[in-house]
Amino acid sequence: MFLNTLLGPTSRARWCYAASKIIDEFLARAYFKEKKLPTVVVRLFNTIGPRQTGQYGMGVPRFVKQALLGQPITVYGDGRQRRSFTWVGDVVGAMVRLIEQPQAYGEVFNIGHTEEIAIYELAELVKAMTDSPSEIVCIPYEQAYEAGFEDMARRLPDLSKIQRAIGYRPTLDLPRMLEWIIAYYRIELEQPAPADHPTPKPRSMPMLSASEIGR
Repeated sequence: MFLNTLLGPTSRARWCYAASKIIDEFLARAYFKEKKLPTVVVRLFNTIGPRQTGQYGMGVPRFVKQALLGQPITVYGDGRQRRSFTWVGDVVGAMVRLIEQPQAYGEVFNIGHTEEIAIYELAELVKAMTDSPSEIVCIPYEQAYEAGFEDMARRLPDLSKIQRAIGYRPTLDLPRMLEWIIAYYRIELEQPAPADHPTPKPRSMPMLSASEIGR
């Protein structure tokens, strides 16, 4: 099966990120083929979890902190772009399992989640789960980044290859992930939890071991 790759013009700095990752994948696979270096390439799709920074456009921690502080929840673009989000424990466990599988060497795997959501809907979900009075505000890309910024309308991984290799399945849905992230930031920001959204104990956060992935 052959897949086409679409890249934008070199006048748009946004696309150098995708080009650099393509070159990295070629190099990793070349080292395996020519030097027998056991490399495994993984493509991560919006990994989220506690302690993640809101810099570099990471929407979930930014939305959560803005909502808890009562600040405007800032959505870049019109919010119709669709993404999937993956729990960090699933990602780490899958990476460990792949490293342990010699048949994965020299291969490329997507690690992500099969459920998707529009970014504006994500902001609404965070607002509801934090019981926040924050207003949701859309900021044009040219104000958030630069003039001419381009973004993909939809990003959703095909997980069939990694499912065959290690039996990978995402373990948490998005609301459950957000519960843990909100709980973490409530403690960090010292915000009391609403009565109907009790704060889970951070030490009980689900960080799955490699042996638990695929059960």
